[in-house]
Amino acid sequence: MIKATQQTSNLTPYLQFSRQKWAALLNSIPLTLTKEEIIKLQDINKDLSLEEVLDIYFPLSRLLNFYISSNLRHQAVLEPSCGTEGSRIPYIIGIAGSVAVGKSTTARVLQVLLSRWPEHRTVDIVTTDNFLHPNKVLKERNLMNKKGFPQSYDLRRLVNFVLEVKSGVQSITIPVYSHFIYDIVPYQKNMIAQPDILLLEGLNVLQNYKDHLQDIYPFFLSDFIDFSIYVDAPQEIIQNWYIKRFMTFRKGAVLDSSSYFHHYAQLSEHEAIATSRKLWMEINAPNLEENILPTRTRASLILSKSINHAVNQVLLRKFFFLEDLSNIYE
Repeated sequence: MIKATQQTSNLTPYLQFSRQKWAALLNSIPLTLTKEEIIKLQDINKDLSLEEVLDIYFPLSRLLNFYISSNLRHQAVLEPSCGTEGSRIPYIIGIAGSVAVGKSTTARVLQVLLSRWPEHRTVDIVTTDNFLHPNKVLKERNLMNKKGFPQSYDLRRLVNFVLEVKSGVQSITIPVYSHFIYDIVPYQKNMIAQPDILLLEGLNVLQNYKDHLQDIYPFFLSDFIDFSIYVDAPQEIIQNWYIKRFMTFRKGAVLDSSSYFHHYAQLSEHEAIATSRKLWMEINAPNLEENILPTRTRASLILSKSINHAVNQVLLRKFFFLEDLSNIYE
């Protein structure tokens, strides 16, 4: 019995790649970006190094491009029988992980890289923050200290959005969330018009909602995601990144009273750090432990980060590591 338990504990649905092995996975594929364009990617995040783009994100974008092309070929084979010729169904890539772990950076880098392969596909980014309830609603429901928890989202609207995307709806209007005002922007909408690829980024991309909504739909958000990425790091490192981000927001809000972080600008640096640490411990850490981290093993791929946002290991589900991987080179 003990032997069986030990054998089970060694089982994993993932292939593990060190940084070096991952970087070498597709190193014979020609780069489609110029050196100047790669350098410009650093404008997305000053913590993003050129080595990170070349070693981690370029191989990932090439692998994703292969999966997307394969998906489209399968669709083309079935279209005559299904009567769906000419329909455009976006390929959805979900990007999950803790607050401050670098989900937005991952999404923006992939948006650039995926749009630059020879197919020149259109790539949109949508964050699930756009589907948070407005602060007015959260205050009425006493949920301001639960912002980012499953119950703080308009889950019905979020799931309906991805349902519309996968149903081929040509034009979809969604709300707009602003980190500057820390709220949904009144009277402002964003239009999603059938991109080839939709990057859906958020804390809750892989979560199970059955405990929070009982009659939403007979399926989950993750049912509509073709490939999912979980951005991971040790919690103590994420906490430091969160505090650093909080201090950056605070610094940028000093002269603008319309910013949500303006009132934090009146605090001393010591007080601001203490406040950000308190917010992490009371809100973000519990949300990570209760709702976000348990979804990690649902992801198709896990990017494991160390200090300085450097990925030191990549875990890829064996299901996605196709036996005919050599076709990627064709």
